[in-house]
Amino acid sequence: MRIAVVDLQRALNETEDGRRAKARLKRLFKQRQDDLDKRQGELKALKEDIEKNIELWSQETKQRRLEEYQKAFVDLQQQYVEYQRELAEREAEATGEIVERMQSILRRIGQAEGYTLIIERNEAGVVWVPTNLDLTDQVIQRYNAGEGREGGGEGGGGGGAATTGGGARGGGGAATTGGGAAGGGGGGGARRPPTKRAE
Repeated sequence: MRIAVVDLQRALNETEDGRRAKARLKRLFKQRQDDLDKRQGELKALKEDIEKNIELWSQETKQRRLEEYQKAFVDLQQQYVEYQRELAEREAEATGEIVERMQSILRRIGQAEGYTLIIERNEAGVVWVPTNLDLTDQVIQRYNAGEGREGGGEGGGGGGAATTGGGARGGGGAATTGGGAAGGGGGGGARRPPTKRAE
């Protein structure tokens, strides 16, 4: 039984497509975070205005301003959730095809070199492995050379151990375990806005 490992996160970060995807996600993250920061600043200013002047206002003005604050508060929370969802979806879209191509390359390597199992080292908690059993550099080189694109590179072919997990479609080649690389380009998600309402 021959086993090898691959670091899909490093491969994703070091391929040309992965770098471009990460840069796009970083730009989108900054845009969304800037918008949240602006809204949060406006909410803070509104709260300070209420605290400063509430004793001077009529009951009607108090009620109107407090309702205005509560609406802005809820809108900010909802926008945060929406941006988190959007960033997660964009990250999945940006990295999914890249990881799928990498897994196609890994199946070909597994078939050609007789590996029974190829493990994603971050998912499996691999502490150490000889460098000759780490396929990461080979995957990066073959990916950047264009292998795995539709109509390019080597033919897929069947046979070998069935693929397991990883999310890539298609059969054949050595089994790959783990859920694929996390994108990591979105900056870990937008910062959460305040959760305390005006009293």
